[in-house]
Amino acid sequence: MEATTSAVHGRPEALADVPGICELPLTRAVVQYRDVHEMDTPGGRIEDIGLALVVEGRYAASAEALELGSGRVKVLDLSTELVVLDWVYEPTLEHVASLITAAAATDDPVELRRYAFRLGLCVLERVGFGPLTRPTFLRIGFRDICRDFDLHEGTSIRIVLGPGRLTRAHLDYDACALTFRTAMSRPDAEFERALSEAFPGAELRRFDPVWETDSVEYQARFGLPTSLAEARRALAAMRRGLAVLMARFEPERFRALEPLLETFGERETLAALRVHEPMQQSVRLDPAALGPSTVH
Repeated sequence: MEATTSAVHGRPEALADVPGICELPLTRAVVQYRDVHEMDTPGGRIEDIGLALVVEGRYAASAEALELGSGRVKVLDLSTELVVLDWVYEPTLEHVASLITAAAATDDPVELRRYAFRLGLCVLERVGFGPLTRPTFLRIGFRDICRDFDLHEGTSIRIVLGPGRLTRAHLDYDACALTFRTAMSRPDAEFERALSEAFPGAELRRFDPVWETDSVEYQARFGLPTSLAEARRALAAMRRGLAVLMARFEPERFRALEPLLETFGERETLAALRVHEPMQQSVRLDPAALGPSTVH
């Protein structure tokens, strides 16, 4: 009886407010968080990459975490489904804590932000590309595209299609699909033709309004990448397609962007990552190029 009582009272305090789901402190964990984990403003900010280091994980329902893209300390609710990608050592956590303290004292988060992003990239290089890390790789890549085309607080690209016609392009990181949200209640034939020309290799879908308050949405779906190289190719196709749309509907805006991209080059953070890729390479088969069947 005493042994049983001792075991119960010796239970770690981490996740004590969420009984039965975990017995492991989350402090030092590098987690992949989503909108459902956000406790203040939902995610989608341009600086964030959806990867965070838990600096105080005693209680899962209110864990303090350092966002490894923006270098901001967030309070996250980690009591729901969670992906833990890696763990850092105590000295690393202590160094991060000292940088957070220094940034708060001097109101200068540059060094903290720089170190946090390097730490995030190192974790991704160590873990590698896979189903669990795919959303984070895609988010970093799409963040670069947004910074080149339409830098603002959100991770989206706005395109004015005409008077009273506006769309915002977001990336569904889990499905590897560009979602175009509009304010239109009816299908737009011109925009649909433009999508088919801009994304010839993607599967295009339209979502009609269910309620009167809803609007039409479009989606360009790409195949789920299984390697970093495939992810970069998918992101390159998205970049080309978005450039085609912008050149078509907002030619003056696109002409203003072209010199900047030619001078400074396109952002591609993923190109600098040293991630182990499979040696075996695949080649896509084109049924049209195979010729007629020889089987009779």
